[in-house]
Amino acid sequence: MPDNVAPVVPRYLKTPDAAVHLGLSPKTLEKHRCYGTGPRYHKLGGRIVYAITDLDAWADIGRKTSTSDPGNGCIHPARPVRR
Repeated sequence: MPDNVAPVVPRYLKTPDAAVHLGLSPKTLEKHRCYGTGPRYHKLGGRIVYAITDLDAWADIGRKTSTSDPGNGCIHPARPVRR
């Protein structure tokens, strides 16, 4: 096997790894998925996976530079959102 083989970088993460990536618990990420307040996900067969780009895009919604910065949007808590 050649020494110059690049390591495989995952494009998709399962819920536990996606939660670590975001700094959340897996249960919180599952609640976000159920309530529709979380990042986009894919269902591959019976597995739920998250694209790393979707996780980062969702996290960027809550990015702020100060307490007075309105930011790009709001990441809702992991509970049903009243509309």
